[in-house]
Amino acid sequence: MSYIDTLQRHQSLFANLGELEKDVTLLAEHIENCIKSGGKILFMGNGGSAADCQHLAAEFVVRYKAERQPIAAMALTVDSSILTAHANDYDFSSVFTRQVQAFCQPKDLVIGISTSGSSANVIDAIREARQIGACCWSWTGVKKGQLDDLSDHVIKVPCDETARIQEAHIFIGHWLCEEIDRRITES
Repeated sequence: MSYIDTLQRHQSLFANLGELEKDVTLLAEHIENCIKSGGKILFMGNGGSAADCQHLAAEFVVRYKAERQPIAAMALTVDSSILTAHANDYDFSSVFTRQVQAFCQPKDLVIGISTSGSSANVIDAIREARQIGACCWSWTGVKKGQLDDLSDHVIKVPCDETARIQEAHIFIGHWLCEEIDRRITES
């Protein structure tokens, strides 16, 4: 594929992201409520989605644009000792579940990012977080996956191409950072 072909696929997807406005606005409300109640945001995903988790947690903790207090957020993808010990001693499919058991509380908001909607370790951790009573969101692509039925809410990017889904996920994440900055600094 040429550069222009890839750019056109990106532009075509982004032209349709407006259909997610209601969902991402609701997520912004949930994040704001979580923050105000003293909760934290837990992110998890694999591969490129793991990188997005780290990126977004950093934007919340450090800052996006506005000078504000840090927001309690963490990526369950960053502690190499936890990840490798758990994968070695147990199994990688439960690596996020164990961390949810350790860190998640009912007032928290959990975001599982899986372009396929079928990542076993994200599915198991969302199931655990729901048992704890946390609000659970999943970010996926258009294909139906197990996360559709397990999560309280799903943001389904209208695409089935992994790279384009990831581009949309980071755009949504950046918009959320900007919107939360606005809501916090104006209140």
